[in-house]
Amino acid sequence: MAAITMEQQPADSQPATPDQHIAGLRNRIDEIDSALVALWKERASISQEVGKTRVAAGGTRLVLSREREILERFSQELGADGTQLALLILRAGRGPL
Repeated sequence: MAAITMEQQPADSQPATPDQHIAGLRNRIDEIDSALVALWKERASISQEVGKTRVAAGGTRLVLSREREILERFSQELGADGTQLALLILRAGRGPL
C-alpha cells in the first residue's frame, strides 16, 4: 500500500483533512513496522541456522569478514545510523559476542 497524499484523493471525494492525512500516513507506518518486525525475526532465524550449520560442519560460529561486509553495506546506504542498525541486526542473529 502506497502512502496516502492529499493529491491522490479520487476526483469525486472530499480532500482529506490534515488529521485524515496524518492518520493514513500513520497507518502506513504501522504496516511498515509490522513488515520490519517480521523480516527481523526471519533474518535472525536464518542467521542462527547458518551459524549452527557452520559449527556442525566444523567451522566457526562467526565469520568476521561477512559481518564487516554487512556493516559496510548498511553504512554506505544509511550512514552512521546504518552501522548501528547493522550491529543490532547482527546481534539478533548471532547473539552477543
